Amino acid sequence: MKTAFLFPGQGAQTVGMGAELAATLPAARELFDRSAAILGYDLLKLCAEGPAEQLNATEFSQPALFACSLAALEKFRAEQPQIIDECAATAGLSLGEYTALVFAGAMDFETGLRLVQERGRAMQAAADLTPSGMVSILGMERDRIEDLCSEARNGDVLQVANLLCPGNIVVSGGREACSRVAQLAEAAGAMKVIPLTVAGAFHTPLMQPAYDRLAKAVADAEIKSPRIPVISNVDAEAHSDPAEIRQLLVKQLVSPVQWEQSMRNLLGPHGVERAYEIGPGRVLTGLMKRIERKFPCENVAA
Repeated sequence: MKTAFLFPGQGAQTVGMGAELAATLPAARELFDRSAAILGYDLLKLCAEGPAEQLNATEFSQPALFACSLAALEKFRAEQPQIIDECAATAGLSLGEYTALVFAGAMDFETGLRLVQERGRAMQAAADLTPSGMVSILGMERDRIEDLCSEARNGDVLQVANLLCPGNIVVSGGREACSRVAQLAEAAGAMKVIPLTVAGAFHTPLMQPAYDRLAKAVADAEIKSPRIPVISNVDAEAHSDPAEIRQLLVKQLVSPVQWEQSMRNLLGPHGVERAYEIGPGRVLTGLMKRIERKFPCENVAA
């Protein structure tokens, strides 16, 4: 069967992740040891023991999810190597795109981890400049949410940031604008409105300072053509040109995440017949069920 691997993004982290893998699988332990040497702190201890407040901080959660997802991949490789070999395409939600690129051979582990560390630091620094946030709106169409954003914006940044699956859209912007759109969405009959616990307005122009900082790091990184298609969050397409991959990784910070369309392209043009979510949580498996209910998607936990 034509198989795709999906890698989770920020928000999937939990205290305790990675601990069992590191204790039972030498290849996973080696990843965490290498991570500690690169990052300058004990990533495994943070993942396994917390504290949650630190693990949830953007600067730390991004390297943690990156390493734990690749550790889960090592578990899968040890148990079912033939499925690894069968993987025909890959994608990752926001941060997870870096994990997907490492799996696809576009960058090595150290390069990916250093970029993810810089990305997390840059996004946290950009978020600290402006009070901002993100709000998940369930049960409304995009056009209606766009109208509510226009009504609530009032001169602030406020826009659709994540198109995750039918009826699950995240908006992002200034803190007061997020509060206004949340109230409007509730009044307009949204099924649920959930302010997200994040540092700031990711995937909007408020991340421009992070864009500038990450662009320098990405420009210096060694990136090669991936051996299998990697779907970009920015345009839901696969790209083989390293220069295009660089541009899209940086553009992703200020652009909406096109996850639903990415999955539809995997199922359609790429002809994928099953998927595995590799890493902490089951968010992507749940989203896939909303996009294509009968499509087989399993989780390989970290």
